[in-house]
Amino acid sequence: MEKIENPFTGNSDFSGVLDKNLRKLEKRLGVTLSIRGKSILIDGPEDQVNFTKYYFDQLKQHSGEKQNLKKEDFNIALDILEKDKSQGLEKFNPTEPLVLSRKSVTPKSLNQQKYIQAIKTMDLVFGIGPAGTGKTYLAMAVALSFLQNKLVNRIILTRPAVEAGEKLGFLPGDLQQKINPYLRPLYDALFDLILYDQANKLIEKDIIEIAPLAYMRGRTLNSAFIILDEAQNTTKEQMKMILTRTGFDSKLIVTADITQIDLPQPKKSGVLHAMRILSNIKEISFVRFNERDVVRHPLVQKIIKAYKKAESRKS
Repeated sequence: MEKIENPFTGNSDFSGVLDKNLRKLEKRLGVTLSIRGKSILIDGPEDQVNFTKYYFDQLKQHSGEKQNLKKEDFNIALDILEKDKSQGLEKFNPTEPLVLSRKSVTPKSLNQQKYIQAIKTMDLVFGIGPAGTGKTYLAMAVALSFLQNKLVNRIILTRPAVEAGEKLGFLPGDLQQKINPYLRPLYDALFDLILYDQANKLIEKDIIEIAPLAYMRGRTLNSAFIILDEAQNTTKEQMKMILTRTGFDSKLIVTADITQIDLPQPKKSGVLHAMRILSNIKEISFVRFNERDVVRHPLVQKIIKAYKKAESRKS
């Protein structure tokens, strides 16, 4: 057992309510952690104990004088060190929340932090990864932040209307009512981030537009923040169409889960084609997520791992 100074004695996010955050750190570090006054006791295999000491030492050096880290920062710092221990935490930056009318949003993993930074700095970003990793939600949060700060004039949310193994053609109503089920996840993210009345007013004024991908043809979208969701279900032609709609002072964020392609011929997915031919363009950012970035119920991570393992056996 090793004993080190606890530099986070005044930080409630370090241990969390009933030590919940501390237990999560223990699981990832492979050690047992105990807080004793101004000390942290570390118990476990020698290699893991040494790595844990290095982790806390790096956090102390690179997190600023106040040590005012959020619970997400402890995980992001660990992501960085696990990826490349030799680099330390030189590139570590404590998270800055996106403050919206209903809630504040912070990245919960290194990939999520990279994604938000890429969206802020690049005009075209692809977020590729499994369900629950925050691809659409975080893009929506940044879009609303940009609109709030008058960096864009409108937000356009779109996705291809491809059936995921179910037939919706016989649903009652007009065209708009028939396509609403496809667009529902975008509405869900929007209403979770800002107040309901505020969201409805923005939609009524066409400042926020939610529409199927087919409605984008022939348009030039200036000063707009565009999110193409579920892009794995686009054809090559649809992908080329939306990529060439972007006008001046606009951003386009493309999200896709390439393990869930619902097209009749999955290999012809527009996003797979775009990933192949655009990967060398330095002005385009590709951020890839994995099961560690899942922010839904902890069971979802295990389900994704199980499916991934089954798929690898097939191939």
